[in-house]
Amino acid sequence: MGSVPGELRRCWPDSSGAGPQQAAAGTSPSPADAAVPAPETPTTPSRTLEPVQERNDAPLAPLTTFRLGGPAHRLITATTDDEVITAVREADDSGTPLLLIGGGSNLVIGDKGFAGTALVIATKGYALDGTRLELAAGEVWTDVVARTVAAGLAGIECLAGIPGSAGATPIQNVGAYGQEVAATITEVVAYDRLTRETVTVPNAECAFSYRHSRFKDAPERYVVLRVRFELEDADGLSGPVKYAETARTLGVEPGDRVPLAHARETVLKLRAGKGMVLDPDDHDTWSAGSFFTNPILTDEEFAAFHARVEQRLGKDVTPPAYAAGDGHTKTSAAWLIDRAGFTKGYGTGPARISTKHTLALTNRGEATTEDLLALAREVVAGVRDAFGITLVNEPVTVGVSL
Repeated sequence: MGSVPGELRRCWPDSSGAGPQQAAAGTSPSPADAAVPAPETPTTPSRTLEPVQERNDAPLAPLTTFRLGGPAHRLITATTDDEVITAVREADDSGTPLLLIGGGSNLVIGDKGFAGTALVIATKGYALDGTRLELAAGEVWTDVVARTVAAGLAGIECLAGIPGSAGATPIQNVGAYGQEVAATITEVVAYDRLTRETVTVPNAECAFSYRHSRFKDAPERYVVLRVRFELEDADGLSGPVKYAETARTLGVEPGDRVPLAHARETVLKLRAGKGMVLDPDDHDTWSAGSFFTNPILTDEEFAAFHARVEQRLGKDVTPPAYAAGDGHTKTSAAWLIDRAGFTKGYGTGPARISTKHTLALTNRGEATTEDLLALAREVVAGVRDAFGITLVNEPVTVGVSL
């Protein structure tokens, strides 16, 4: 069962946790993208556990799951919303380039590092009231999923094992195994660098789509501070299982529900089998998880792609195809990479494709960012030549590009 309606479980000191929140280089705000929600008065944190930490010429590689990248000229760790806002305003006022870091699981930082201020979002706060959940941006996402499952609440259990912070989830519209946060987020509280106000953005104005949102569309404008969710009390059961692989592994039909803990444990096992659960001793997890997004094609583009598949692989081969809205079809980036000849473990250098999953590019321990980018470019070019589709990287690049 979930918590009794009206019961409040609160842990809100606003201090450290880590995750990949948002990465934005530079300080010039993006043009206004939509009507700005009414400003919200920032909530004063109850206390600060430790003062703002500041370092100069600080290594950034240890703050990323790739373990790559050069140093930042200045590194600040903020543990409260007020500290985050103060640091952002200071950078904006001085014209200093600003890079936001959470857990670093979605960052590719150049070998030369970052010539500006890197701000680590290390806020902490978990407040559960019935089925309503509010999280500080710095909360560790995997811990959040575990706690909500333990509370008997469904809606994010299939997002177990995803590295990073709560603040990253609305930016990327994080999703996996049939769930995405767009289905449960009710509001996002963010600092708007353009208006210099704290705003509350309701779900309907977040412009969520596949691995995208209003916040990702304007990466230099919004700094996520808190995220609010509405979960489901389904008497200890999961949400309807939607992903075929998950249903098959669970031994149920799509649409069925299973015990929450069983759903979470199954997803963790599936992810671990693909090197998608962080393990410092496993170089297959020295990655950003899925490096490329699944392409979404128009009907015309998919027809041309299907013809290329028949020409290259034979008429008996059918590429993956999933409905993606009117006139659009999504296909599998992992399938494209594999069928273009880049199989598990591909590569001979210090950056290689994971031995467990073709969608993950990995640092085998001695790689540089340039090594990683060379591999990524080779994969992109190979898939384009084979199938006429250009893959798009999912991680945020800082000081480099494909």
